[in-house]
Amino acid sequence: MRIATFNINGVNTRLANLLDWLGDMHPDVACLQELKATDNQFPAAAIREAGYDAVWKGEHRWNGVAILSRIGEPVVTRRNLPGERADSQSRYLEAAVNGVLIACLYLPNGNPRPGPKFDYKLAWFERLIAHAGDLLKTGAPVVLAGDYNVVPTEADIYNSRSWKKDALLQPESRAAFARLLEQGWVDALRESYPADPPPWTFWQYFRQAWERDAGLRIDHLLLSPTLAERLTDAGVDRDVRGCERASDHAPAWIELS
Repeated sequence: MRIATFNINGVNTRLANLLDWLGDMHPDVACLQELKATDNQFPAAAIREAGYDAVWKGEHRWNGVAILSRIGEPVVTRRNLPGERADSQSRYLEAAVNGVLIACLYLPNGNPRPGPKFDYKLAWFERLIAHAGDLLKTGAPVVLAGDYNVVPTEADIYNSRSWKKDALLQPESRAAFARLLEQGWVDALRESYPADPPPWTFWQYFRQAWERDAGLRIDHLLLSPTLAERLTDAGVDRDVRGCERASDHAPAWIELS
């Protein structure tokens, strides 16, 4: 079972890229972030023609998350992150697929900081940590997949010198991610690349970041202990980033026995 996460950065703008990737790599489940489309604008027909059932939660212009499956229709269990009813941003979607509970998340970027956007990022993170703890208590096989907008360590970035003030690298962001792992979640890419820097998942559009391979790792798949026992491989389809009109992210994936 291959589960992938891909910040598509505009599902309609990158639809051709998405369909090519689905056709080439055939992930069983794909979690998408940054749809930048309302529910009615989501390209359900094209995705269905590609062989995938889909559930999604859109938002006008920004955010938006979706779960695609070619191994059975996703059964939605949650359409928002608990803890703040007034939060209307489309950043969390949870569904059961073939016996695995899959959470697709798009954690707030948090820039500029300090300020309300960074405060929102940290508050959202706290809600995620609380809900993740509840999911672990169920004992169910769970994957938390998505764009976390966190560079966990200095090994997860080409060079942090020009990023020192960015919300992705702040001590508070990294501490929250570390607390999430301390609950018992397994970082699949880190687990699969213990001795080397894990592969990057994001390259900016400017300063020739892609050409220089000046990348970061901010897209993560965290596995519950029972699911981590089934992990056989993990990686990043980095060539997708080099396609014409590409997203600034590349898909990250895991293989489960």
